[in-house]
Amino acid sequence: MNKILVVEDELSIQKMIEYDLWQIGLHVVCESDGLKGYELATTGEFSLIILDLMLPSMSGFEISEKLRALKPRPYILMLTAMDDEVNKIQGFHAGADDYVTKPFSPRELTARIKAVLRRQKETAVTDGHLIYESIEMDLNAYSVKNAGALVTLTLKEFELLKHFIENTGMVLSRDQLLVNLWGYQYDGDSRVVDVHIFNLREKLPILHEKMNTIRGIGYQLT
Repeated sequence: MNKILVVEDELSIQKMIEYDLWQIGLHVVCESDGLKGYELATTGEFSLIILDLMLPSMSGFEISEKLRALKPRPYILMLTAMDDEVNKIQGFHAGADDYVTKPFSPRELTARIKAVLRRQKETAVTDGHLIYESIEMDLNAYSVKNAGALVTLTLKEFELLKHFIENTGMVLSRDQLLVNLWGYQYDGDSRVVDVHIFNLREKLPILHEKMNTIRGIGYQLT
């Protein structure tokens, strides 16, 4: 059974999430304190972490940044304030894979989590490696090397890179990427894709010349 860690100090939200995920058969562990939540996250028991930004002892940003080195690294879904674009972008740079804005629909949250767990299961049974130029992806270990050197990616960055390599030469629209990799519509907010592409280019410099921006449409890995 998949285990989900919820680090949220608002007990009403914490209990609501716990109940909704229990309803779809998931094992949920809840924590209100940031530092204690981080310590639980490092045990490697959880496939997904729902992480509030403002927490006692340690913020969601700090937790996400510290979890970057964890192998395998859990998927991180951040809870942010409504329309707080600065925090969303900062969260992605800190290593978050996705975000949900408060207040949120329980149905939307469970739909996103189901999509994440489904993709994790599909990737887990894939055997082998993907190689593109100097980049080598180990699909079982969730690791990436560039010219032999290990590169640390978030799970969403890993999925995005894998998707582009598997579709080399194709122009992929932002909407396609949102549906295929996030599993739902983002209500037109395609900046989440742009931020992840920016992070991939920074971590894998070869993509500066190989990943083309197709104005008004999306991206193409040549």
